[in-house]
Amino acid sequence: MVYDIVIKNGKIVTASGSYYADLGISGEKITAIGENLEGQRSIDASGCLVTPGAVDTHVHLEMPIGKYTSTDDFLSGSRAAAMGGTTTFIDFVEPEEKESLLEALQKRKAAAEKKSVIDYRFHMTIGPPELDKLDQVPLVYEEGCQSFKLYMAYGLKLNDGELYKALEAIGQAGGLPVVHAENWDIITTLIEKNLALGNTEPRWHPRSRPAEFEAQAVAQVISIASYVDTPVHIFHISCPEAIEQVVAAKEMGHPVTGETCPQYLFLNWDLFEREGVEGALPVCSPPIRSQEAQDGLWAYMSGGSFDTISTDHCPFCRSEKEADMSQFNRIPGGVPSIEMRFPAIYSKGVGEGFITENEWVNLCCTSPAKLFGLKEKGDIRVGMDADIVVFDPEKKKTLSTETLHEEADWTPYEGLEITGWPVFTLSRGEVIVENETFSGEQGRGRYLKDFAR
Repeated sequence: MVYDIVIKNGKIVTASGSYYADLGISGEKITAIGENLEGQRSIDASGCLVTPGAVDTHVHLEMPIGKYTSTDDFLSGSRAAAMGGTTTFIDFVEPEEKESLLEALQKRKAAAEKKSVIDYRFHMTIGPPELDKLDQVPLVYEEGCQSFKLYMAYGLKLNDGELYKALEAIGQAGGLPVVHAENWDIITTLIEKNLALGNTEPRWHPRSRPAEFEAQAVAQVISIASYVDTPVHIFHISCPEAIEQVVAAKEMGHPVTGETCPQYLFLNWDLFEREGVEGALPVCSPPIRSQEAQDGLWAYMSGGSFDTISTDHCPFCRSEKEADMSQFNRIPGGVPSIEMRFPAIYSKGVGEGFITENEWVNLCCTSPAKLFGLKEKGDIRVGMDADIVVFDPEKKKTLSTETLHEEADWTPYEGLEITGWPVFTLSRGEVIVENETFSGEQGRGRYLKDFAR
């Protein structure tokens, strides 16, 4: 049989093992794994790793925050993701107060389907206005919103009783709650205290959000979820104290999972000490913490404590970050990471021996797909979508605004040297990136309604 595309001579790396074989692709699917396969097009992967396309389950594209909107739209953000080997992302729906959950989902889908170059899904946000809409949760679940975002901070904060109601409704529908866990009461108190003392600079942002209270919030939502017998996933864990709570809950048999992000694995809070807008750029929440905290996260990574690595990609341009620096709490929060995640985790994680190449694929591809029911993503098996990355483990790249493809006019990873980068990215059997040249068509990405239950 002659396949549409055959990827030859590469080392196939999955979460469960690594081996040498040819990969045959017909149409949108992986249709053969074997030796001496023939294709209408042959891609020579000699010296390269052949992995599943990466899955980023936490991004904010075209996301409005106050008077600003995150810098990458569905086109630029999905294109940058593909350049870095990511072939699927999950973004967010934030309903307006008088909007039904289904109306909000349809509006967000309409925005993405015109632009996205890779496949996508959404988490549904449940804030205080949505507590009167909890009876609509089963309806949007059937429309593909398998996961629901709950906040313990900001204006979307739910108190403990509200968390109980939301967790119970989501669990009864079969959904997965995903949680931003911070102690907002402590944070607002510390912000007020620091401002009253004249502590207005960006360096006071992380110092107003202590690690021990992130951990306390994680423990709190786990305890509520456990009481109502609902699984829960903790977003963007920034410190060892918080992942310790996830580990402890798992040991007690609770169905809890956790993620961290590149900003917590590659950066430290020395960045906030820089002059002017440079110190404001890395503001995000939970905050980037000390070098000691970063080292601790890598130790937990080595111990297998994390389930996924996502990005929380939510950049704002330099002018927006510096528009109101009179108080650190007025700086829009978010950093860009959507392109660098997959290769950077390989470069440091595998390159420095923290994780194996199979654990890298599991954290960035397979486990995210399984956790969120993306049944045809995240693995290399016959019948799966042909979302494939041919990855050169020796290719070197220095990160900068010139070498990355995100829209933000800055990157917190400026000057970071990466060893290992994609040379081909295939999405559903189509080569959309070849040797750092993008060729995908705008709007070719699909909404992933179907999911494993």
